[in-house]
Order: sequence, then structure tokens, then C-alpha cells
Amino acid sequence: MKERKTVSVVGLGKLGMPIVACIAERGYRVLGVDREPTIVDAVNQGKAPFYEPRLDELLRSNQDRLTASADFESSVRNSDITFVVVSTPSAVSGEFSVEYVLQAIGQVGAALRDKEGYHLVVLTSTVMPGDTRGKVQPVLEKESGKRCGKELGLCYSPEFFALGRVVTEFLNPEFVLIGESDPVAGKALEDFFQDLCENEPVISRMSFVNAELTKLAVNTYITTKITFANTLARVCEHLPGADVDTVTTALGLDGRIGGKYLKGAIGYGGPCFPRDDLAFCRLADRLGVPARVAKAVSETNREQASSLASLVVSLLPKNGVVGVLGLAFKPDTAVVEESQGIELAKRLTAVTRVVVYDPAAMDNARRVLGDSVAYANSLADCVARSDVLVLVTPWKEFRKISPESLRRDGERRVLVDCWRMLDRAVYDKVCDYCALGTNRVGGDEVT
Repeated sequence: MKERKTVSVVGLGKLGMPIVACIAERGYRVLGVDREPTIVDAVNQGKAPFYEPRLDELLRSNQDRLTASADFESSVRNSDITFVVVSTPSAVSGEFSVEYVLQAIGQVGAALRDKEGYHLVVLTSTVMPGDTRGKVQPVLEKESGKRCGKELGLCYSPEFFALGRVVTEFLNPEFVLIGESDPVAGKALEDFFQDLCENEPVISRMSFVNAELTKLAVNTYITTKITFANTLARVCEHLPGADVDTVTTALGLDGRIGGKYLKGAIGYGGPCFPRDDLAFCRLADRLGVPARVAKAVSETNREQASSLASLVVSLLPKNGVVGVLGLAFKPDTAVVEESQGIELAKRLTAVTRVVVYDPAAMDNARRVLGDSVAYANSLADCVARSDVLVLVTPWKEFRKISPESLRRDGERRVLVDCWRMLDRAVYDKVCDYCALGTNRVGGDEVT
């Protein structure tokens, strides 16, 4: 693979670190920048400090092209393209704060002040519509002493990949969104992605504000689909003979709808969807536009854990123990932010004893749940200690629950399968199997 331009990446967190590994994998020289010494050391040693599929492998195999440091000036000056991948946390208002973005952009600009030749700056952090043109570009131009459109280019190009699939989806995106300061900058980034990506994604170029709004609109629309499917699941649970998988499979055949995000299970979580919903609602409020659908979606999603907790309590024998399987907000990540498993455990601890297990997120869960729950040593341990077992996060490992491990003399265990991962015909024989989205518990209709 031929050697290509040098790329610097500012911010080596859960998105930035996989990004540097992927860019290096595609043959580019990459200079990572982060203030945290442990993060810098991890990259230079080829060891991922957090769980993300394939990240360790790519860091190890690309050590000759990948270097990390805390040196903004040297890293930016010695590169051709700089990606800024820093946090934009939710402010008190619910909108995204660009405090860290402006700090990073200011340092990038300062590093470019005396650099000769063209340099492209790419912001990937999610920001509010209007912020790239109104806040980011002025700081970059002031600190660099350069104007976008000449020796400097600025693009807003947010990512749409999910934690747990960052490597695969960064290298094989469905589409690439580019907001550009000018056509030269947009074309430069388009050329970069055409060379970087393993597939041939559609590349959509537009103004900053349209790209910023598109990013929010995509995630808000996805959460609307998820919530509608979850509402269908709740309806099916109260309608004799109904099955949400049958309904959503047929629904997804309509080309106007499509089958993605129509599973019908429990609420969404993580560091993006809930806060993007809120940011979109706050944007609409600020502009005087009623956003009733988006607000209803957010409110409905927040009710999902409470609804599930009520169901679990109704199935719990006296002095029973609930086992919660899955604490990460989704499989293949250790992130527990806005996790439905965490929210369920919190609600259940008020009324009963709870034991929890997750293949990757136990340490992060302990920081949130503390001593309010018991922590199982393994999947089998969690099963053995539970009277009602709730399969919350659809980890592949949970498909390995042994039917025989659920069998017991006397009162049968209850298994609540939120994602309908397991074979009802098999598990009905050894326990009371409750599949969300259907009207049956242990072979009987829910009343």
C-alpha cells in the first residue's frame, strides 16, 4: 500500500482512537494528539485502553505509521489534514457545548500561523446548527491569521458509526456528510474519503448549517423509528396472538419505511441518541418551531425502563432476586451511558435484590451502581443466583444460556427476553419464558 499524506487527529477518545487506527491501517502517516498521558502511552504501545472490536489489532499492526503525543504544534504543522474529534457535552440548556472544540481549534489555528502551504481542518464533533460558521471558523481564522478558501480549508464532517462497530463503519460508511467552507476544502475531503474508504460511499457535500442540521435530523429520525417499533411491541404484548417480529418484518418490506431500527424491544441509550434528541428539541424551541414528535419520542424512551421494571416486579416471587444480563447500552462496547440495563437495575434495587452481569461493562457499571447491586462473576453465576432473569443487552454470549441451567425443582424461574434472542420452544420447557413484544409468558397469553 502506497504512502499517503500525513494526518493529525486531535482527541483520542472512544471515537478518536479508532479513527487514528483506521487511517493508519489505510496507509497514512498519522499523528495523534491528546493531553492525557495514559492515552498517549496506550497508542504508542499499541494497546487500546478501552474495549472496541479490532482496535487492539489495528493499533499493534500499524505502529510504524502511528505516533501519539501531547504536542499540538508539531503534530498539526507536520500534517496535511487535521481532524478534531473532541467532546461536545450537553450544556444545561440541552444544546451542545463547543467549549472544548474552540479550545482545540484555537490551538490548531495557532500551530498553522507560520505554516506554509494548504492545510485542511475537519471537525467531526457534533455541534449545533450555526456553530461551525458562527463560532468555529472565526477562531480558526483569527488564531491562524489565514482565511478559509485560500491557504486554509475547514469542513464539518460528523460520523454516523456506532460504538462497537467504529472500525467497520468508519472504513465502510453508508454515506459521508461534508459541510464545507468552500468548494476547494470540500473537494479535498471528498478525495481523502474516496481513497480512505474500503467501499464506495455516497459523498454528500453542502453548507455548514445544512450538514449540522442533517446530523441531528438523522439521529432524531432513527430514534423515532426505534420508539415507534417499541410502541408496537407494547401493543403486541396486550393483543392476544400478536407478535411484533411478524408485524415489523412486514412493515419493513414497504420501501417507504425499510426494516432498519424496527426491532421492537426496549429503549435506546448511549452517548448520542438521547442527547441528540434533546438538542434537536432545544434547537426547535429556540427557533419557535413546535417539535412535538421529537419531544414525545424522548419522553416515551425515558419511560421504557420503568415499564420493564414494572413487568419484572409483577413476575417476581416473594423475596426473589432479579438477574440483569447486560449493562452496556449495546453489545460490543463497555459504555454504560444512558444504558437501559443500568436504568432497570436502579429501579429494581428499590424493591428487591438485584444481581448483574455484562461481558465488558462491569467496571463501568460499578462506578454507577456502587454497592446497590451484587455483581456476578459470569453468565452462569448470574443465572444461578436469579429467580427472574432479564436479558437486556443482546450480547451474542447470552445465546449460550444453557436451558438446563434454568431448570429448577419447585417454582420455575422466569426468563424475560427483551430481544427475543432465544428459542421459545426450547426455553418454555425449563422456565417461564417471557418474550417482550408478544402476548405470551411461559406459553400463556398475558392478561
